[in-house]
Amino acid sequence: MCRWFAYISTTEPCLLEDVLISPDHAIAKQVHDRFLPYLTHYEPGTTPQEMTLRNSPFNLDGLGVAWYTDARAAFGECEGPRPVAYKILRQPTTDPIFQSICAGTTAHCVFAHIRAASGATAIHQYNNHPFTFGRFAFMHNGSVAHFDEVKRALALELSDAAHVRVKGTTDSELLAALFFTYLEAARGEEVWERAHPLEEMKACLERAIQRVLALQAEAMARVGRTPDASSLNVAVTDGEQLLAIRFRNHATEHPPSLYLSTRAGVALNRKFPGHPDVEGVDNGARNLKGAEEHGDHVIVASEPTTFKAEDWELIPKNECIMVGRDMVLKRAPVAVQF
Repeated sequence: MCRWFAYISTTEPCLLEDVLISPDHAIAKQVHDRFLPYLTHYEPGTTPQEMTLRNSPFNLDGLGVAWYTDARAAFGECEGPRPVAYKILRQPTTDPIFQSICAGTTAHCVFAHIRAASGATAIHQYNNHPFTFGRFAFMHNGSVAHFDEVKRALALELSDAAHVRVKGTTDSELLAALFFTYLEAARGEEVWERAHPLEEMKACLERAIQRVLALQAEAMARVGRTPDASSLNVAVTDGEQLLAIRFRNHATEHPPSLYLSTRAGVALNRKFPGHPDVEGVDNGARNLKGAEEHGDHVIVASEPTTFKAEDWELIPKNECIMVGRDMVLKRAPVAVQF
């Protein structure tokens, strides 16, 4: 399965290098390594085959990063931040452009994703996450079961505006386009350049998932089969709000790992005097800020990016995390029937 990392703060920008490259278990290093605290003592009944599938140790099929900037807003072209994306088909630690961008870029909101292609989906930059629609960015870890059997029907569900923005061939991008179709329908116009209430975003994502499950059931009924479960760990942002879910429509099986932290970002910021992975080690910073001076932030990631397990918690199965502009974090069950 893929790996992804999401950071958001309305008050504390991060240096991309600090959150994506420097930590001992940064996402740039997760192409070949795993760190999954709590998982082995959680979710009883998980089979070795399921663990191998959902936590594959190799993510070699592309990197994508989207960070938010106010550049266009400063020129009067829009209100609020807009995403800038960079995607490559090589390992992030060997790409000098990625390293240069991260060394010189700060942002209040960052999405990063390393891909492990599933099935026969092409390895191509267009298939790298995050996918951007207007001011929104969307990324997914998992798989839509029976995608070959439902992708035509799924494409027919899309609005014209969403369909023309699909550039790749993945189940993830079609799921994103369906979500944005419903977000568009909620207001009766193409509104991806505008912010939406988190509750509305959650309802549209749940509607998209419910429709995918219905299409799978219809396709499998035609051949006398029961549909397999889908793993749908999803993150969506407009640069100022964050919605993330960990979802699998099965009574006992579980989706890929997904963790939450409201504390790790302080240790990852080089203004904070301390190493992100080792207690009591000075990282050479000039001690520009103490821990109590840092603004609120939220990180949602497939794996912790520091080895301080106590700073992270495993998000329960079928739970939704919502972070508003006020940085208030809310939780709710994913309201999808299966």
